[in-house]
Amino acid sequence: MALFALFLAAGGAADDGMWLFDHFPKAQVEQKYHVAITDDFLRHLERSSARFNNGGSGSFVSAQGLLFTNHHVGEDCIHQLSSSQHDYLASGFYAVTQQDEKVCPDLEVNILLGTSDVTAQVNQGVRDPTPSAEANRLRKASMARIENDCNKSTGNRCDVVTLYSGGQYSLYQYKKYTEVRLVFAPEYRIAQFGGDPDNFEYPRYCLDFALFRAYENGKPASTPDYLAWSHAGVKDGELALVSGNPASTGRLQTIAQMEFSRDVSYPMILRMHKETIDGLLAFGGASPENKRVAQDYLDEDQNSYKAISGFEDGLRDPSLMDRKRAEERKLRGAIADDPEKQAKFGKLWDEVAAAYRAYAAFFKPYYLLEADPSDSELLAIARRIVRYAEETPKPNDQRLRGYQDSGLRSLEQAMYSTAPLSSALEEAVLAGYFRFLEQELGAGDPTVQAVLAGRTPEQAARAYVSTSKIQDVEERKRLAHSLESVKKSQDGMIRLALILDSPARRYRKEFEDKVEAVIASSASKIAQARFAIYGANEYPDATFTLRLSYGEVTGYHDAQGRPVPYATTFAGLYRRATGEDPFELPPSWIQAKSSLNPDTPFDFVTTADTHGGNSGSPTVNARGEIIGILFDGNREGLPNRYLYTEERARSVHVAANAIIESLRRVYHAGRVLDELGF
Repeated sequence: MALFALFLAAGGAADDGMWLFDHFPKAQVEQKYHVAITDDFLRHLERSSARFNNGGSGSFVSAQGLLFTNHHVGEDCIHQLSSSQHDYLASGFYAVTQQDEKVCPDLEVNILLGTSDVTAQVNQGVRDPTPSAEANRLRKASMARIENDCNKSTGNRCDVVTLYSGGQYSLYQYKKYTEVRLVFAPEYRIAQFGGDPDNFEYPRYCLDFALFRAYENGKPASTPDYLAWSHAGVKDGELALVSGNPASTGRLQTIAQMEFSRDVSYPMILRMHKETIDGLLAFGGASPENKRVAQDYLDEDQNSYKAISGFEDGLRDPSLMDRKRAEERKLRGAIADDPEKQAKFGKLWDEVAAAYRAYAAFFKPYYLLEADPSDSELLAIARRIVRYAEETPKPNDQRLRGYQDSGLRSLEQAMYSTAPLSSALEEAVLAGYFRFLEQELGAGDPTVQAVLAGRTPEQAARAYVSTSKIQDVEERKRLAHSLESVKKSQDGMIRLALILDSPARRYRKEFEDKVEAVIASSASKIAQARFAIYGANEYPDATFTLRLSYGEVTGYHDAQGRPVPYATTFAGLYRRATGEDPFELPPSWIQAKSSLNPDTPFDFVTTADTHGGNSGSPTVNARGEIIGILFDGNREGLPNRYLYTEERARSVHVAANAIIESLRRVYHAGRVLDELGF
């Protein structure tokens, strides 16, 4: 950020930055914390870090492929492995032997092998007179070719990642693990103690971790790069480094982009999540089994609602927006002072603003039909089948992103997942989606009319689900490999996906041509303008790729001036436990109370700069030893999506002390403790 450069110049170095490993500010960290971060340290941490492709982070913690992440990152797999007879979310899970480790149906874990700058290759053939929409298509075709060539020559997962809004393109190569097994998970009541009321709050008392294992050819993977654990645990005031994959931030956005989120996109997305949450609560309240199958969905929607509410609050904070406007004015003023730069860059902000004014006219249908259509797993599968059948016969560089050859194995793993699905839940989720479509697009909208066909949302949802056979994986495979079979299919969910696909593609093209193309052109040139004015020392916005953040283990004072300690303790957990949901402890923790050291640090906070997607990130000390695992941020940190502050904003971590103590005295998990070096 420009402000970051200004703060450094003023001598007030803050701990902000989700840094690319090869641009980590080693000198700045050494100056502030008196710790030397070496290239070998960074290389080892990078190779030990993992990306969970369902949206989180993790790390290897043994040479036998043992993976460390959050319980809430692993919740998808834990839920999929559960049944009404064996509810591992409720009871927890521990594989006493290696043979007891359970295969996750569709989990993929990636390890970054390396990156390379492919900006010139992506932009090859794109010249200034080229219309932005055509330039966008040319870049996407180049990205597809680069990914495909890389995948064919190396066998790695290869992703071209857009950095600085298109100012730079990098090729990321990953080693991919698609056989991942569950090793250990604590009970939901302690892993996510406090539930939605405590989410994004601090003090916290969550044992939010889980252990998995990567396998290759049916055997535990050999992983020589892994992180050792600190036997001393976390210490107040020490340096903490967090390696993970933050999903997205908006710190380099223009004011027009932020105002669009504040005034157009966030209000509708919040309404959507609120409607979904209400529907899931009603569904879950009907029976214990309904509550079990809906819990994972409910957690995700409640988390999204609270996070986006915090982002919106930040954009409605006059002080934050004033600082962002000042930042933009300063950059534009510096450009205006140079006639050559003004001629090259001066109109870019107006072009972005015009694109977002156009976007406002079709945001609702684009988002609801294409970008984020529904929580329904059946609809997601049906859409993948329809698009797989239509896209894969095309030349590779002419397909939709996500359907190129380089990504098909990952797509097929998700599309052919054997995870069980609840028809009752699918009907409830779809009915809620149809109601929201009708509410937002209007009863007279052609797509709404085609979907409902004169029926109520509940009737339509029941009809689509009850006449579908795609819960059968073999039926999915049969349909996906024949476009003719898809088009002739009378399967209810396939028919629904076909009804939605035509308008969804139309709005997708409109978004790509009118908005995405402008971002790739004008916003990328704004990045070039930043480089020209401030140099290339800024970090890019988050892109769900590996970054390294750092900060201090330290408490703070809340808005009322009251001190908030750097760490909570087991004693605090037992005081907080009321016996009522969601502050009810599992029996194992009630029984183990007398054997636990009440002063053991439980959760702690740091000034490290993190965001959604960092969940599961290992938190290490200056020696590279694990002192905890990141699982959340506090409410005051949510506006950091747009502007970093550290007065009260904090990242929240589970302390290694609490994890080891609980494995030893609550769960008696000797096999795991031995593997972790305890």
